[in-house]
Amino acid sequence: MPAEPLTPAEIEEGLGELPGWEHEGDRLTCGYRLPSHFAAAAFTLHVARIQDELNHHSDLTLGYNTVSLAVHTHDAGGSVTAKDLALAARVAAAAPAHGAE
Repeated sequence: MPAEPLTPAEIEEGLGELPGWEHEGDRLTCGYRLPSHFAAAAFTLHVARIQDELNHHSDLTLGYNTVSLAVHTHDAGGSVTAKDLALAARVAAAAPAHGAE
């Protein structure tokens, strides 16, 4: 059964608990700056593990000392769903341990 798209109000309510995350078009996005390239790479691997645990994968981009994510739910027609907010919450919780800002 496909996930149900969230309303704009539901998305904004969920983002209220996720500093740095934004609703842009049909996806949730966030960018993190880390203290070094190694820290950014380690955070990227941590995010990849979270994605596998949730079986929900985002566009994940590693820069020199940055990591950015863009997520939406394909089986909901590319809309934002509760699965996206759950992934964002897990990533946001993991970020401080990597020195992400």
